[in-house]
Amino acid sequence: MTWTSRHHLSVPTVLVLLLGALFGLADAHPAVAATSTSITVDGASPGRTFDGIGAISGGGGNTRLLRDYPAAQQSQILDYLFKPGYGADLQILKVEVGGDTNSTDGAEASIEHTRGTIDCNAGYEWWLMEQAQARNPAIKFAGLSWGAPGWIGNGSFYSQDMIDYLVSWLGCAKQHGLSISYLGGWNERDYNATWYENLKSALTGNGYTSTKLVAGDNFGWSVATAMRSDSKLNAAVDVVGSHYPCGYLSAMTTCSSSADAIATGKTLWASENGSEDAETGAPAVARAINRGYIDGRMTAYVNWPVVASLYQNLEFSSDGLITANQPWSGAYTVGRTTWSIAQTTQFTSPGWKYLDTATGYLGGSRGNGSYVSYAAPDRGSWSTVLETMDATASQTVSLSVAGGLPGGTLHVWSTDLSSPGTATPRMVRGADLTATNGTYQLTLAPGRVYTVTTTTGQGAGSATSPQRSRLALPYADSFAGYGAGQEATYFSTMNGAFEAASCGGGRSGSCLRQMAQTTPIRWTGESSTQPYTLMGDLSWSDYTVSSDVLLENSGSAAEILGRVTTQTKNNGGLNAYHLRLSDTGAWSLLKSDGSWTWTTLAGGTVSAPGKGTWHNLALTFQGTSITARIDGTTVGTVTDGSYGGGQIGLGTAGYYPVQYSNLSITPGTAVDLSGTYKLVNARSGMLLDAFGGATADGTPIIQWSANGGANQQWTLARNSAGYYTITGLASGKVLDVPNATTSPGTQLKLWTANGDANQQWLVAPAANGTYTIEARSNGYKAEVVGASTSQGAAVDQWPTNGGGNQQWQLVKVG
Repeated sequence: MTWTSRHHLSVPTVLVLLLGALFGLADAHPAVAATSTSITVDGASPGRTFDGIGAISGGGGNTRLLRDYPAAQQSQILDYLFKPGYGADLQILKVEVGGDTNSTDGAEASIEHTRGTIDCNAGYEWWLMEQAQARNPAIKFAGLSWGAPGWIGNGSFYSQDMIDYLVSWLGCAKQHGLSISYLGGWNERDYNATWYENLKSALTGNGYTSTKLVAGDNFGWSVATAMRSDSKLNAAVDVVGSHYPCGYLSAMTTCSSSADAIATGKTLWASENGSEDAETGAPAVARAINRGYIDGRMTAYVNWPVVASLYQNLEFSSDGLITANQPWSGAYTVGRTTWSIAQTTQFTSPGWKYLDTATGYLGGSRGNGSYVSYAAPDRGSWSTVLETMDATASQTVSLSVAGGLPGGTLHVWSTDLSSPGTATPRMVRGADLTATNGTYQLTLAPGRVYTVTTTTGQGAGSATSPQRSRLALPYADSFAGYGAGQEATYFSTMNGAFEAASCGGGRSGSCLRQMAQTTPIRWTGESSTQPYTLMGDLSWSDYTVSSDVLLENSGSAAEILGRVTTQTKNNGGLNAYHLRLSDTGAWSLLKSDGSWTWTTLAGGTVSAPGKGTWHNLALTFQGTSITARIDGTTVGTVTDGSYGGGQIGLGTAGYYPVQYSNLSITPGTAVDLSGTYKLVNARSGMLLDAFGGATADGTPIIQWSANGGANQQWTLARNSAGYYTITGLASGKVLDVPNATTSPGTQLKLWTANGDANQQWLVAPAANGTYTIEARSNGYKAEVVGASTSQGAAVDQWPTNGGGNQQWQLVKVG
């Protein structure tokens, strides 16, 4: 996705909002008649069995950085995800069966890089499942493949090799004390009926009779239609799973299955849904959880992804339940989606029954919201979840109880999702309800999720995050201390598999080794598929990165990467510089871009390194100067300003083994940008402007044509942590993220200086002499909304997208 698919406000709308903010214009909603809904929660009602609410780790690399978080914050995040009565309390965890290939934002490690060599400790999904199970022993696990190692079926996914591979993966799960309740085929690819039938036979034959088969994990319900006329396929499939049945990147107001799907009598799932920002996606998730059952009789909702624990230069970097992209600082943000989910999970359990007669739309209209009721199998407990995401006025609900369900005092919990620009809410307990003449009355405000329940034990966790910080230089890692199969700290693999292994070339201990030796069966369609792994802080600019490398095969080449900025969607390209050395001695200094177009900046030949010997590669960046060194000798110096800063990486030019050791990153000469500037947007050419020259707290920030005013001049002052305050020359007020909100799209404002993180900004080189301006409080960039070139367009905060609307030229004043 790009900014064009995520920004919803037109420029005229932004201007209206600006005027309203400044002059207090009333929101002109038409008068709405009061709505009243009567609900009888009847334990004798028909209804399907509830399977749970879950989320996905995989598809891919979205959980990678969580593995390297400090123990205290790591445990807090895991509690928010899995601990009952604390946060999201997830009931299903679906993980990727690794295939060493990019599957959205990274490559998940395979257990079998080469045929016959199985490592049941490869990757971090086992660790995640173990942590989830330790917190909630009742959690259900599901597995699904996005890609596969290239040796499988000689490149054919739907093969006996793949069935054998999945059986081996289930065996690894068993070694880790994990039982896989659900297993799928190939994510979002056309199904193969015979293969599903053979997989089901293999599960039965290998003793996995309790593992249910999910098909087809694609868009739509075509597999259900096929099952209606194919008895063998129908017998093999236990769960019919569809992706995004509520619409992809939509408000999820309607969630449909199909007549054929319902007619199969099989369990129906929204087996992948979401792809929404952890903050602003919460209302859509609240709708989908309820409406998936109301509209389509789907008994599970599975959110993609579980957590946004990936680097900010990757697509979907803010999607999930929690954002956790700084393992070195331990900083994280619990998103509203966590509480949107908790309103169901903390009050139900898989195996409960939906109560169809107490499920529907408030007042009979989607616009008022929806409600879904659940009861325990013994009818000893029940809960009703109500959402009013689209309501524009308060409404009342009258509840009564029948069919052997308990009455007495009812408990009420709610989450306010109505104001995404404010600080993130948590689920809160309201006043208990008591019956009058057998009826309970509850008033529902707009934009909220409510749960009325007989259950107890709920809560909202109170752990808080430390402050964000930069990853300090110098940084070094010998790779010598890792156990076999481990990934190196802070490294996130995009293609291939970079894992610790015994060193070659006479060097003792462990090195990092690229393990995948055959081009994988891919899920993404990128044009350049060479293996590489990334790490580091996007604000790094002037530095030297070096690593020892060893080539194992003839015809191979090793790379180090520097100033890595944005990777486009599904690994469609990478903005980076590469120093490449082949076994013949040929070397090249390359630049890649967002569409995998390669430019050779320099090249030549050194003495052939051959195989099995160690050599050192180094890249130095200082301003627009780039110097390449091999074994300490300078082989080339070029001038290029395409990328002003970014991460480092290690890579190969193909799928073969290469070893790495003694990584070192040392800082260059630091540049202090303190001074007074005009901030010019790289896309529009307009200036950062305090609206109308106002100086009051809360003045909106916009872009405007140059007018020479002091409201378009800003003083930058750097603190000891390397962050800047940006102070308006006219107002003396500072650039501020209102309420320290983590909601993307929130307009920036002026505010009196208080020294908080939401008034501190990381100003880092971007491209061709421009800079990005990143909020310390959440890592979002200051940008012009929607990449608008119109005068008066709002300047808001948004996740990193590499666009010119997030790049600013600093023009010195005086």
